[in-house]
Amino acid sequence: MSHKATVWAIQQRGLKPATKIVLWFLCDRHNPDFGCFPTQARLADDAEMSISALNGHLAKLEELRLIHRVRTHDPRTHKRQATRYILGFEDSFPQVPTPETGDGISGTNKEQDDAPIPDSGHGAISGFPAKPSPDFGQSHLRNPETNLVREPLRKPVKEEEGAAAREADFDRFFAELLQALGFDANAILPAWWQGWPARTHVRRWIDDLGLTVDRIIEVARETRTDHPNPPDGPKALNRFMERAAARDAQAAIATSKGTKAKRRRKADAAPPPSEDELAAFYAAKVNSDEYLPTGMISTAMCGLMLARGLVTRERLSQRVVR
Repeated sequence: MSHKATVWAIQQRGLKPATKIVLWFLCDRHNPDFGCFPTQARLADDAEMSISALNGHLAKLEELRLIHRVRTHDPRTHKRQATRYILGFEDSFPQVPTPETGDGISGTNKEQDDAPIPDSGHGAISGFPAKPSPDFGQSHLRNPETNLVREPLRKPVKEEEGAAAREADFDRFFAELLQALGFDANAILPAWWQGWPARTHVRRWIDDLGLTVDRIIEVARETRTDHPNPPDGPKALNRFMERAAARDAQAAIATSKGTKAKRRRKADAAPPPSEDELAAFYAAKVNSDEYLPTGMISTAMCGLMLARGLVTRERLSQRVVR
């Protein structure tokens, strides 16, 4: 992890939330000594998206010249290995694409073949591009200009749109939270409130503690009473949010107990059924074809049903065994 890289990612503006997530996790995988070599599977898992969606965001970042991808191959087998990502703040980031390759990497094939292979610590990875084999003349990544093979769409369009809508709702909530904590709308936020680490921490209050966004805003405003200055990052609010969640849980338990007690009192206060009601209830059982357990109806109840004409003696002899 490179602190310089993640701070640089946080400072980038104008990106869509999901694209900025990908950029941040790329920078989180950057090694100041060896560079950035995460696999697509690793990045997709970090950003919680499909590889197809990930490639779209990578292409956008490359289009905006925030990253540059270098395809790497094993110099002996010519098999493609993990891609190297050069980040926009690095000295090695290509400034002007060369006419021969169009990828901003100058030098002859011999120079590239002889380039040193750094050990990134992420497995056996070659450093700078070697001569590609014929089988890998084109990238396996989704690139509209060079690759005619499209990876199938992993997520339905509606699901992607739903995720974007939920992200927009969270953006509005996060902005309201910052204002509730005393930050001006256009103020430059301290580092501990910037980027996706802070937002992920706030999401845990919803996912792990079960707090609603309105409750979080309410608790944030309450903290201003004793702490007029904005807190130093979301971690400073953990104990307030945990206490609020505990109070809410206790209130819910008390409400549940009160509702059950009220129901019991209501049941206890109800008058017992009259003889007419009991006779009608058991007569319905006798006249039906449902199973009637032996001894369920007493002799006295049989007399009540006969006296009111609710059943016949024949039906009683068939249904009630004495």
